[in-house]
Order: sequence, then structure tokens, then C-alpha cells
Amino acid sequence: MSSKKNKFTKTDKLFMEIALDLARSRQGLTGTNPSVGCVIVKNNNIISIGQTSYNGRPHAEFNAIKNCNEKLSGAKMYVTLEPCNHQGVTPPCTNEIIKSKISEVVYALEDTDIRVRKKSFKILKSHKINVSIGLLKDKVKKFYNPYFFNRKNKKPFVTGKIAISKNKLIYSKFKTKITNQYSDKFTHLLRYKNDSIMTSSKTINIDNPKLNCRIKSFEKFSPVRIILDNNLNLNKNTYIFKSANKKNTIIFYNKANKSRISMFKKKKIGLIKVKLKNSKQLDLRQIMKKLYSLGFRNTLVEGGDLLTTNLLKNKIFNEFYLFESQKKLPTNSDFVKFNGLNILSKKYPFRQNLNSSYGKDTITLYNK
Repeated sequence: MSSKKNKFTKTDKLFMEIALDLARSRQGLTGTNPSVGCVIVKNNNIISIGQTSYNGRPHAEFNAIKNCNEKLSGAKMYVTLEPCNHQGVTPPCTNEIIKSKISEVVYALEDTDIRVRKKSFKILKSHKINVSIGLLKDKVKKFYNPYFFNRKNKKPFVTGKIAISKNKLIYSKFKTKITNQYSDKFTHLLRYKNDSIMTSSKTINIDNPKLNCRIKSFEKFSPVRIILDNNLNLNKNTYIFKSANKKNTIIFYNKANKSRISMFKKKKIGLIKVKLKNSKQLDLRQIMKKLYSLGFRNTLVEGGDLLTTNLLKNKIFNEFYLFESQKKLPTNSDFVKFNGLNILSKKYPFRQNLNSSYGKDTITLYNK
């Protein structure tokens, strides 16, 4: 850490805010690496910016240095996370900073990666580069909570989402859409920010969803589809099955006959066999560990009542979005009520109302 107490100015904070915005814009799109933002300043003017590249490499600092068309000697770098100092697929960012002759580096947080943590400070200081830590620390830390959770627990950060009507239903046979267009856009933003999306074959067979991101120009960032299907009962007429050979799809299952397995493999669906827990349901914790080993770091769950309630009971969600509509759904036909409301309130006591700009719908974010 810096030898004297840091006194950051309003201008310092502004440049770090820009770096944080750059990091946010790549959230969920940088593979197993954290999304980092970087701003390089000279004489209080921005001369270059950088972000972690899609799929994680090169890093933000490398990109900012490479993108700069001016001499970097005497410049100041603002970066959201401690620069890396180890050789990976790309050279250490500390090496690039030293070679560029940047004179000062400010980063918000130390990395929790043991290969990096506190080492970059010493390396940069040994080359007479001024280093300050802690600018916008609390704000940046909140952004990196999923990354820190990944590192510590070796599991993806799991976000839950469900929409209910005014009379607490999530499905009715003759329903119209539950939520409005603003809530729908928010849902697609969540899909954009996550590298995988999970649901059950039961939900797919009933609703026939696409599970993709439909924000204009961001369709290519749709998450990988993760399906829980004990016996491979996914209907072959659903959009998910029909499009599986063109879009990445993984199914976790327990048991199925050979012909069924063959049919799914022909569609290039990744099949992963897992054990049952309590002889009924797929082992969700085993699935989460497997997803992490496959490189997934942020998983959005859009399930029905059974899957969502089960995940709530087991406290597998890290955060949960409850969409509440002012519409009532008919109860004179087949309908499904959401049974997880009480569990949600008890196990996720911290809540934040996000409904200021979503029309008549209410969106509430729940945390542990």
C-alpha cells in the first residue's frame, strides 16, 4: 500500500468512475477473468482507455497502453483492479506499465488471486512508479462481488429471476404476458450480463422460451443454455431443441435410454450425467461445481416454481430479482402459484426496490 494516506480529488474520482463504467460494460463477457476498466490520463486529459477483451484477454491495462497514440511518459493510470504481475497467455500488465514509462498507477482494489495480491504494488514501486490504492473502494468492491465469490467458492455467481402476477401466479393456461416491456428489457439485460442461463425441461416444454438476449446488437452475447432434465424429456419440437445445433446447449440428466441419448447428441447438445439428491432431484450443488469447472462464472436462473423454490431453500442464489406485475391472471383453468415467496423473504432478508423506471411493474432485488 501507499506509504502515506491517499487524498483523492474529485477529478481522481471522475476518472475511476469512467474506468468502472468500462468494466461494467463487459460484465459477464470476459470468460474466467474479471472485467476490468482502465483510463490513462496526462495533464488531466484522458489520452487512452481500455477494457478487458471479450473472453478475458488481453487485459484492460494492455489494451489501454496499446490504444494510446501519445507518449505515455509521465502519464497516470486509473484501473479498477490490481494489475496482474504473472505470465499467462499474455505478458504481465506490470511489465507493460513499466515499459510504457507511466509514472503513477491508481487502482481501487487488490486482487484476491494469490498470484497477484499485493505483489504488483511492490513491483511497480521498485521501478519508482507511484502507486495509490483504494479510490472508490466500496463502490468497486460491490461490482466485483461475483468475481470474489467465484475465486473463494469455485462456483458461479447465481442470479435468480421470476415474474409473478398481482395474485401471485407465475402461469395460467390462458395467460397474457405477465410483465411489461420495461421489465422485459431488464430481463434481456440480465441475460446479457450472464454467461449461462439455467432452467428445467418442464419449463421449456410448457413455455417454449428462446432464453436468448434480444437487445439490438447484443444478440451474439446470449448466454449458453443450461437445462436440467432428469430423464431427457425435453420436447424435440421446442425452440431450444430445434436450435441446439446452432446455439450452445448443455443438459444435466440422470438416466435415459440409448436412443434418447443418441438423438440429443446428434443435435450437438452437451450431455452431463449427475447423481440424484434424495432420489428425486438432480444434485444442484454438484451441477454448480461442474459449471465452474467448465468456465462459467455467472449463471442466471429462469425457472418455474419447483426449480426456483428448491434453489431458494438451498440458498444457492447469490441474488434474486422478483418481478411483480399489476395484472391478475385467470384461475379458472390450469395455473401455477409461486410458493417461494416466504422462503425468499426469510433466507434473503436484504432487499432493494428497483421500480422507479419500470412502469407499473415492481422489481425487487433480494440478497443474503
